[in-house]
Amino acid sequence: MSFHAMNRRTFLQTATTVTAASFLTSRFAWAAGDHKIEKVGVQLYTIRDEMKADFDGSLAKVAAIGYKEVEFAGYFGRTPQQVRAALEKNGLTSPACHLDYDLLAPGQWPAQIESAKVIGQDYIVNPWIPEQLRQTDDDWKRVAETFNRAGAESKKAGIQFAYHNHWFEFLPVNGKLPYDMLLTLCDKDLVKMEMDLCWITVGGGDPLKYFDRYPGRFPLVHVKDVKKIPRVTTGGEQNFGDTVDLAAVGSGIIDWKRIFAQSDKAGIKHYIVEHDKPAHPFASITESYEYLSKLRW
Repeated sequence: MSFHAMNRRTFLQTATTVTAASFLTSRFAWAAGDHKIEKVGVQLYTIRDEMKADFDGSLAKVAAIGYKEVEFAGYFGRTPQQVRAALEKNGLTSPACHLDYDLLAPGQWPAQIESAKVIGQDYIVNPWIPEQLRQTDDDWKRVAETFNRAGAESKKAGIQFAYHNHWFEFLPVNGKLPYDMLLTLCDKDLVKMEMDLCWITVGGGDPLKYFDRYPGRFPLVHVKDVKKIPRVTTGGEQNFGDTVDLAAVGSGIIDWKRIFAQSDKAGIKHYIVEHDKPAHPFASITESYEYLSKLRW
């Protein structure tokens, strides 16, 4: 069609299409940099000594920094009712807690589920498997069985069970990666993953590959940084913060935009700052919060 043959209707249709395309292009370009973390959380293990010395005062400081969510690793003698009251006083919520592996035992687990319900938590996370219980393939199979059983029981109470990794899950055991074994052997609805984005990096894994293979399995992530990749082993003494050069979020080598751009695929709902051994805990979580609260992707 020549230009002269183009009637008004055709021109308007063409112009509208071009305008819409231009708008959508600019809209998506804008949206690509408009994603942010709505509620930045913090794992209170980072300030464990401060929590022990001043439970209520530490929560107040966390809230004053700007954090909205906290993940507990112990309650320092407080009852679930006292913990909930302290959270409400400071305008905080606790979506999750960390519990030792032995508390998953049938005689211990129901009380932990009830405690989480009182506090208002949606997730209970096991953050560590004792070294003697993860030596062989059969050991990891037993762990998966324990996780499935615990997850089934918590699910009945409306609470999701999850597992938090370190680095050793990404180092082969008899030619297999323990993390892969857990994702395969654990029921995807009963056992979710709280991926520690620093430790998977230290272990040589790539979060995005797991997001692609297991979409929606990672509702929580630990967000911490590292200055350089250290040498790690499957077991033995690992001095977090000593042999591993951890850093406040944004001051290390991890590409956060690359990872968070896949948040929807991963199923991430909670972004939780952690540093295992900061020299100055409150300064560390302040620096991490300031970086993440301004981050756009």
